[in-house]
Amino acid sequence: MELKKLTREEERVIVHRGTEYPFTGKYDDFFKKGTYVCKRCGQPLYSSEAKFDAGCGWPAFDLEFPGSVKKLPDPDGVRTEIECAKCGAHLGHVFTGEHFTKENTRHCVNSISIEFIPDGGKNE
Repeated sequence: MELKKLTREEERVIVHRGTEYPFTGKYDDFFKKGTYVCKRCGQPLYSSEAKFDAGCGWPAFDLEFPGSVKKLPDPDGVRTEIECAKCGAHLGHVFTGEHFTKENTRHCVNSISIEFIPDGGKNE
């Protein structure tokens, strides 16, 4: 599998499981039509149709593409971490029971962990 070369900050979040500061990521307040893919390997993760404004400071999705996201117990023992099922890149965390959408799930994703591909276009 070919992995994209990452910047130092991308590596801090994607490889070393860091978090970007809230309200700083380029996809937090971004609602174009398209697909969000893993920054590291290009695996399609989320449709823009699954994105919603949770007001949390990070992009929020309520449904991943089947088999694209792996859920693991976070080392903090409280949260559930999400990572790309293909390459293991850290995406963020998933929360349930908040009732933001009918799916009742919020994938709280670091913008730096994903790239956006508009419908019929190139990465943004």
